[in-house]
Amino acid sequence: MSRPASFATRILAPSTAILLALQAAIVVTGGGVRLTGSGLGCPTWPECTPGSYTPVPGQAEGDLHSWIEFGNRLLTFVLVLAALTTLIAVLKSGRKDLRILAAGQFLGIFGQGILGGVTVLTNLNPISVASHYLLSTILIAAATSLYTRRHRPAMKKISPRRSDIFSRAHVLLTAVVVILGTVVTGAGPHAGDIDAPRLQIRIQSAALLHSIAVALLVILTLAFFFSSQTSKQTKKLLTIFALLTLAQGAIGLIQYIQGVPQLLVATHLAGSTLVWIGAWKIWLSVQRQEVDAPR
Repeated sequence: MSRPASFATRILAPSTAILLALQAAIVVTGGGVRLTGSGLGCPTWPECTPGSYTPVPGQAEGDLHSWIEFGNRLLTFVLVLAALTTLIAVLKSGRKDLRILAAGQFLGIFGQGILGGVTVLTNLNPISVASHYLLSTILIAAATSLYTRRHRPAMKKISPRRSDIFSRAHVLLTAVVVILGTVVTGAGPHAGDIDAPRLQIRIQSAALLHSIAVALLVILTLAFFFSSQTSKQTKKLLTIFALLTLAQGAIGLIQYIQGVPQLLVATHLAGSTLVWIGAWKIWLSVQRQEVDAPR
């Protein structure tokens, strides 16, 4: 007769779910800071303004920009709490297979805080902004792995060679699409502040490269789906991924035609996070398999 699960084991599932949701949410709220022109609402770091860690009256236009940026900074503390809760649950539950992932979340969030400070101190340099976002994608991937393995450990899966190649190419091409998306952002009008520098590339050229990569990703997804060696589980994930990608493509095209309005850009940013999570889950479905947890 198996022993009842410990409290730490029971909270591992909800804590990893909350952590993943918050890692995705902070990407969207960070985009909201940029889209509202509030990137320098707190013009210094770690203080919000010289001599104060919180916004002060008259600091920014209508004080709204400073509070938007400050609110995003506060969300980081909520994320730290979620990561700490997950790390403690992992350690207390004896899940040695999750320790590196959980510790990486905790340390990565501090890295994000420092990188966010660099972004502010460099006047929202687009390279810093892109790096800030790309570090979030790494943390989201790790949080997805934590959530996927919350009930049982995982081991290396011996997959058919063709599926293995497809899964690696698929997640790699998705990463390329995400990176090119940051190039479009760096060349576009939503810098986060009117005086922030921009990448010296025409947004039309950046958008074209991004759209070509998306088209290639759709083709690869279809080829992966129709491969005779692709499992049913992976095909289900590929179907969801294809629908998300096509929706993203449609939103991206509409926002480009409409002159990148803020609401559509925010929707596209949220969608990119879901696409990345979907790609990572597909990779996990091929590369890892769950095994029974030790009693």
